[in-house]
Amino acid sequence: MEPSNQRASFSSSKGDSAEFETELTLSDKLKVFKSSRFDPEAYVSNRCRGMSEKEIRHLCSYLVDLKKASAEEMRKSVYANYSAFIRTSREISDLEGQLISLRNLLSTRAALINGLADGVHVDSLSAGPERSMNEDNFNMEEREPSKIEKWSAQFMETLEVLLAERRVDEALAALDEGEHIAEEANHRKTLTPTAFVALQTSITEQRQKLADQLVEAACQPSTSGGELRSAVQSLKQLGDSHRAHTLLLQSHHQKLQRNIQGVRPSGTSYGVAYSAALSQLVFSTIAQAASDSLAIFGKEPAYASELVTWAVKQTETFALLVKRHVLASPAAAGGLRVVAECVQVCMGHCSLLEARGLALSPVLLKFFRPCVEQALTSNLKRIEQSTAALAAADDWSLTYPPVGARSLGTSHLSSVIASQPRLSSSGHRFNTMAQEICEDVGPLDSLQLANQALEGLLQVFNSYINMLINALPGSVETENLEGSGSRIVRMAETEAQQIALLANALLLSDELLPRAAIKLSSLQQTRVDDQPRRTSDRQNRLPEQRELKRRLQRLVDQLRDSFCRQHALYLIFTEDGGVRLSADMYLSMDGYADEPEWFPSPVYQELFAKLTRIASIASDMLVGRERFATILLMRLTETVILWLSDDQSFWEEIEEGPRPLGPLGLQQFYLDMEFVILFSSQGRYLSRNLHQVIKNIIGRAIEAVTATRVDPYSVLPEDEWFADVAQIAIKMLTGKANFGSVERDVTSPTASISAKSASSVLSHGSS
Repeated sequence: MEPSNQRASFSSSKGDSAEFETELTLSDKLKVFKSSRFDPEAYVSNRCRGMSEKEIRHLCSYLVDLKKASAEEMRKSVYANYSAFIRTSREISDLEGQLISLRNLLSTRAALINGLADGVHVDSLSAGPERSMNEDNFNMEEREPSKIEKWSAQFMETLEVLLAERRVDEALAALDEGEHIAEEANHRKTLTPTAFVALQTSITEQRQKLADQLVEAACQPSTSGGELRSAVQSLKQLGDSHRAHTLLLQSHHQKLQRNIQGVRPSGTSYGVAYSAALSQLVFSTIAQAASDSLAIFGKEPAYASELVTWAVKQTETFALLVKRHVLASPAAAGGLRVVAECVQVCMGHCSLLEARGLALSPVLLKFFRPCVEQALTSNLKRIEQSTAALAAADDWSLTYPPVGARSLGTSHLSSVIASQPRLSSSGHRFNTMAQEICEDVGPLDSLQLANQALEGLLQVFNSYINMLINALPGSVETENLEGSGSRIVRMAETEAQQIALLANALLLSDELLPRAAIKLSSLQQTRVDDQPRRTSDRQNRLPEQRELKRRLQRLVDQLRDSFCRQHALYLIFTEDGGVRLSADMYLSMDGYADEPEWFPSPVYQELFAKLTRIASIASDMLVGRERFATILLMRLTETVILWLSDDQSFWEEIEEGPRPLGPLGLQQFYLDMEFVILFSSQGRYLSRNLHQVIKNIIGRAIEAVTATRVDPYSVLPEDEWFADVAQIAIKMLTGKANFGSVERDVTSPTASISAKSASSVLSHGSS
């Protein structure tokens, strides 16, 4: 049986997706895999038994992401405690060296004591002190040196010559031979203890002298790479491996510093070229040091740790140098492209070391990320400032973008221009800079700045939308005053210019900014052979793209609603503050003796004319975006009618005023509403909401007449009459009227009234 916590982690039902998306900590997600009784085969078979193919793919994607998160967490944990680990390893290595030295010293002392003890024992066995002394004196004076003593003297002379001539290999061989012969002579008792100790001391001194010579030679600027490796190898053979490895790293460091002095951050080497030269120099040196360390010392943990510590320190020094000489100034000025190119070059060189087991990218990211973020922020501000500067002088005419400096053939040029967006000058500037910023940030996927860049673009686009709102004439008094904090924007005086504002915002939000956002995706950087991962990334990014478009659409809706509100206010109110759509226009009609000529009220005639003009302009400027144009006309009509429906003063006068709404006023009101329904329906922008609101306010007007004890259905014409009058009005207003085929007088409703009963009129009014 598998643990219950495994069964609780995932479900084999259709609820898997929901459970995968729950916000759990990494520890909670990995808990199921940490159990000692975890069985992978049972886990997979139990989870996948009832899953569909889509759910299995989702599970695989989830497990892959979990594996990456786990690896990243382990890497962070290692780096967090790496300094303490290196320090402890170094102390252990030092302690081992001290223990070896102490052991050698104790061995020497023991040999000396044993030799002295043997001498005392021999003297005690002699016949007497005087005889012994005489014999010793005789031996000292008369006995010739032994063979081993002659060899010892000759050995020391030869070793000194080898050291003087710096014949390292021969000196090493001689030292090894000398130690071997000395140990053998001591074992056979062919050397006195005093002579043995003296020989060992001399060999140790010569070893130290050779080691000093090797260190001195390795530190010379003229020492080649091969000579350095040979010296380090020789020093290791002398038994001082720790010093040899430290010498190797120090020599590479000194060579690196000398080479860096030759790379100056000035002239043609400034910027990207300087970063590239310096980056190649630093990371090639680290790579060479790693190769030398591996070749000489192998994969010994202590030396590998020292190498990593040294490489991290060199990388930090390099990052500070690049930050000071290259990144600081462009980052403050918003030069994102320079910063991004420098960082990309450095990260590229750094990533090549990962094959050698040196993951130094986090070190660079720690220093470079703040610079890139600063450059990104400054660049976003520059987009806002540059766009605002053009908006102050923008004539709000839509044009194609200017052709670049690259030469294009005439046939290719026409196709390129046809595919380009039509925007105003400020819109083109916004689009160009937005595309550039995404192109610059996109390759830096390791910095994970895509979301930050996207949020910044949304904020800048929000500012641009606010500028477009301020460009509407109705916003001049409240939004565009000097000193109010809002930017000065050139007014869009004509309806064509105001539609251009909408076209700017719509094209940017619907096509250009989503296209720029795709460049921020690491999907563009994915290798061709990583097709399964690309498919998974594309599927995961679809919700993000939909959310982006929703947020952009909400900003465009703000501009559209401001446009509709300003035009509705223009229709409803006069320039001096009077109300054109008032109750008096209906209440005063029954005070005249003569029956009026039936025609829609002027305010609704003007609404129809405005909607017709806007539809014509939109058909030219919003090509391919007819749905937006339809919604725009729908919202403008709804704004006017909803204002009428919610105007309390209008309905207070109609329902409770001193003058009641009479039959003629009701008939005119009914005609106006039917006129709105008819032209909205013919224009295909009559929404269900608008139709219902109009029916409701017609019913409310009928109820107001009924409250005066007048039967409204006895005075209202039949439905066809309203439709005929409204249709004739549309033809007259559009210049398409042809009265030759009209056989009856539609201006007089008397005949029409007699043709329908009161009940049929009631049915029409309440429907």
